[in-house]
Amino acid sequence: MKNIRIVAASFVMLLGLMFHSGAGVAEEGKPDTQRLMNINTADAQSISKVLSGVGLKKAQAIVAYREQYGEFKTLNELTDVKGIGAGTVAKNEHVIVFE
Repeated sequence: MKNIRIVAASFVMLLGLMFHSGAGVAEEGKPDTQRLMNINTADAQSISKVLSGVGLKKAQAIVAYREQYGEFKTLNELTDVKGIGAGTVAKNEHVIVFE
Protein backbone atom coordinates (compact mmCIF):
# COMPACT_ATOMS: atom_id res chain seq x y z
CA MET A 1 0.00 0.00 0.00
CA LYS A 2 2.87 2.34 0.80
CA ASN A 3 4.39 1.78 -2.65
CA ILE A 4 1.12 2.67 -4.34
CA ARG A 5 0.97 5.95 -2.43
CA ILE A 6 4.54 6.79 -3.43
CA VAL A 7 3.85 6.02 -7.10
CA ALA A 8 0.60 8.00 -7.02
CA ALA A 9 2.27 10.98 -5.34
CA SER A 10 5.12 10.90 -7.85
CA PHE A 11 2.65 10.79 -10.72
CA VAL A 12 0.71 13.77 -9.38
CA MET A 13 3.93 15.74 -8.93
CA LEU A 14 5.02 14.91 -12.47
CA LEU A 15 1.69 16.03 -13.89
CA GLY A 16 1.94 19.25 -11.92
CA LEU A 17 5.38 19.96 -13.30
CA MET A 18 4.26 19.24 -16.84
CA PHE A 19 1.35 21.66 -16.66
CA HIS A 20 3.16 24.33 -14.67
CA SER A 21 6.52 24.56 -16.39
CA GLY A 22 6.56 26.62 -19.55
CA ALA A 23 2.84 27.22 -19.80
CA GLY A 24 2.38 30.07 -22.25
CA VAL A 25 6.11 30.47 -22.83
CA ALA A 26 7.52 29.60 -26.21
CA GLU A 27 10.72 27.60 -26.31
CA GLU A 28 13.63 29.09 -28.19
CA GLY A 29 12.96 28.73 -31.91
CA LYS A 30 9.44 27.38 -31.43
CA PRO A 31 6.24 29.30 -32.17
CA ASP A 32 4.30 30.79 -29.27
CA THR A 33 0.89 29.38 -30.11
CA GLN A 34 -0.58 30.44 -26.76
CA ARG A 35 -1.19 33.98 -28.02
CA LEU A 36 -3.63 35.30 -30.59
CA MET A 37 -2.13 37.08 -33.58
CA ASN A 38 -3.85 40.04 -35.20
CA ILE A 39 -2.58 39.48 -38.71
CA ASN A 40 -3.54 43.04 -39.72
CA THR A 41 -1.45 44.86 -37.12
CA ALA A 42 1.41 42.52 -36.23
CA ASP A 43 4.94 43.15 -37.40
CA ALA A 44 6.96 40.48 -39.22
CA GLN A 45 9.00 39.56 -36.13
CA SER A 46 5.85 38.87 -34.09
CA ILE A 47 4.22 36.92 -36.89
CA SER A 48 7.26 34.68 -37.27
CA LYS A 49 7.31 33.98 -33.52
CA VAL A 50 3.64 33.09 -33.21
CA LEU A 51 2.68 31.35 -36.43
CA SER A 52 3.79 27.77 -36.92
CA GLY A 53 5.63 27.16 -40.20
CA VAL A 54 6.15 30.88 -40.84
CA GLY A 55 9.70 32.15 -40.65
CA LEU A 56 10.84 35.73 -40.89
CA LYS A 57 10.88 35.79 -44.73
CA LYS A 58 7.30 34.55 -45.00
CA ALA A 59 6.23 36.92 -42.23
CA GLN A 60 7.81 39.81 -44.12
CA ALA A 61 5.89 38.71 -47.22
CA ILE A 62 2.64 38.78 -45.20
CA VAL A 63 3.36 42.33 -44.03
CA ALA A 64 4.36 43.48 -47.54
CA TYR A 65 1.20 41.97 -49.03
CA ARG A 66 -0.93 43.65 -46.36
CA GLU A 67 0.73 47.01 -47.01
CA GLN A 68 0.19 46.68 -50.77
CA TYR A 69 -3.36 45.28 -50.84
CA GLY A 70 -4.86 46.30 -47.50
CA GLU A 71 -6.01 44.37 -44.46
CA PHE A 72 -6.84 40.68 -44.59
CA LYS A 73 -10.52 39.96 -44.11
CA THR A 74 -10.51 36.15 -44.25
CA LEU A 75 -8.09 33.32 -43.57
CA ASN A 76 -8.31 32.28 -47.21
CA GLU A 77 -6.79 35.61 -48.30
CA LEU A 78 -3.54 34.62 -46.61
CA THR A 79 -3.01 31.97 -49.26
CA ASP A 80 -2.57 34.80 -51.79
CA VAL A 81 0.77 35.55 -50.09
CA LYS A 82 3.64 33.75 -51.80
CA GLY A 83 4.82 30.87 -49.60
CA ILE A 84 1.66 30.68 -47.50
CA GLY A 85 -0.46 27.69 -48.40
CA ALA A 86 -3.71 26.27 -47.12
CA GLY A 87 -1.81 23.90 -44.82
CA THR A 88 0.01 26.74 -43.10
CA VAL A 89 -3.25 28.63 -42.67
CA ALA A 90 -4.99 25.54 -41.29
CA LYS A 91 -2.20 24.98 -38.74
CA ASN A 92 -2.58 28.53 -37.49
CA GLU A 93 -6.27 29.34 -37.82
CA HIS A 94 -6.78 29.02 -34.06
CA VAL A 95 -4.39 31.91 -33.33
CA ILE A 96 -5.13 34.31 -36.22
CA VAL A 97 -7.59 37.16 -35.64
CA PHE A 98 -8.68 40.09 -37.83
CA GLU A 99 -9.46 42.84 -35.32
